[in-house]
Amino acid sequence: MDRPELGLHQLHAFAVLAEELHFGRAAERLGIAQPPLSQQIRRLEAKVGHPLFTRAPGRVALTAAGQELLPAARHALDEVAAALSAARAVADGEAGRIRIGFSGSLALSVLPGLLRAYHDRYPAVEMEIREMTTAVQVTALHERVIDLGLLREPPDEPGLMNETILSEEFVAVLPRSHPLAARRVVPVEALAGEPFVLLPRSAGPTVLDRILHLCRDAGFEPRLGQRAVEWQTVSALVEAGLGVSLAPASIRRIRLKGVAYRRIEPNTTRTTVAMTWRRDDRNPLVARFLEEARREP
Repeated sequence: MDRPELGLHQLHAFAVLAEELHFGRAAERLGIAQPPLSQQIRRLEAKVGHPLFTRAPGRVALTAAGQELLPAARHALDEVAAALSAARAVADGEAGRIRIGFSGSLALSVLPGLLRAYHDRYPAVEMEIREMTTAVQVTALHERVIDLGLLREPPDEPGLMNETILSEEFVAVLPRSHPLAARRVVPVEALAGEPFVLLPRSAGPTVLDRILHLCRDAGFEPRLGQRAVEWQTVSALVEAGLGVSLAPASIRRIRLKGVAYRRIEPNTTRTTVAMTWRRDDRNPLVARFLEEARREP
């Protein structure tokens, strides 16, 4: 025998009548006429197989069956209300989980403030943060491993959208004992002949090209000393005396006693940071993150 299904409207009508114990007042609360309310209660009683209320002139009371059903009815209504609220929150971009990739150097600039502002505005959203190079983020976006990328020098990729959120100048990264560290501004040409600590092309091809462009415009090809995937490592290798570098200005937030960061001249090239997402993504969490990022100064 099939199990009878209880309708939410009937359970709601039952719970309201159980509180009011008066058909007229219950119907008014429900915004319906009294006859439809009576019909809903009769249908519910038919499904239960027993009366849920005793009815007498001027008096309505719960039966034993009604008293047994009432807590379960309230619990079911509360569960449905909570589920509906959660579904609305996800659809509105106010709850759920968003997966964000970021380039390591952004931990020194825009990332902390952006994540803090987003979390403060949408505390119910779970953020899964993954540190990735630019190239890995692009692949992860295409493969739907992440929902949004925060990356340096985003490539122009089919199916992806980019929006610049930061533009930075380059600075010279020098051992503090280096003679050029005594200067406030370092001519790029003065770095000719120095061993350079640079990113591998796989970690950031465009930012590497911008550094090479600065050197070539100054009349020399940089001599490779060491390679490092992250800017923190670049600074550490410079401090160790293994070379010099040119890096985005946010590298100055890496406080190493043996490293000096100096402005360069000419300062003709900048590096950009962008948010990147899939063009066809309709995830409301992504839309809300983009909105919050646009609010940030």
